[in-house]
Amino acid sequence: MTDETRRPADRSAEVADAAARAFRLLPAAPQDVLPPRGSQARRATHRVSTDPDTVERDLIKLVLTIVELLRQLMERQALQRVDAGDLTEEQEERLGATLMILHERMVELCARYDLSMQDLNLDLGPLGTLLPPSE
Repeated sequence: MTDETRRPADRSAEVADAAARAFRLLPAAPQDVLPPRGSQARRATHRVSTDPDTVERDLIKLVLTIVELLRQLMERQALQRVDAGDLTEEQEERLGATLMILHERMVELCARYDLSMQDLNLDLGPLGTLLPPSE
């Protein structure tokens, strides 16, 4: 059978085999990772700690963080389009109202789960924070 006539089932099996090979190459646990040569000690690994009592809130925090990131990106794109004159006045008004409503909903959801908008700004270590500082 040629590559062009390969059945979907064969392609799925090929992908599954490739994934299985890739996972065999991954270390099973952080302690299985060897430190770089010449390194005296291994650095502590960061682990996700899950608490069954807060898992819902933590998941909501993650989802809201992603939504807030996308909201801010859409807002920046909208401002660029307004500055470039790509939108009619009606489109600008509708876009502005939509973004304001989305921001209000984000604040409501944060309040419902006892979060602040600052809680959504994840610290990425040396990279800084995920979201830009609020104005």
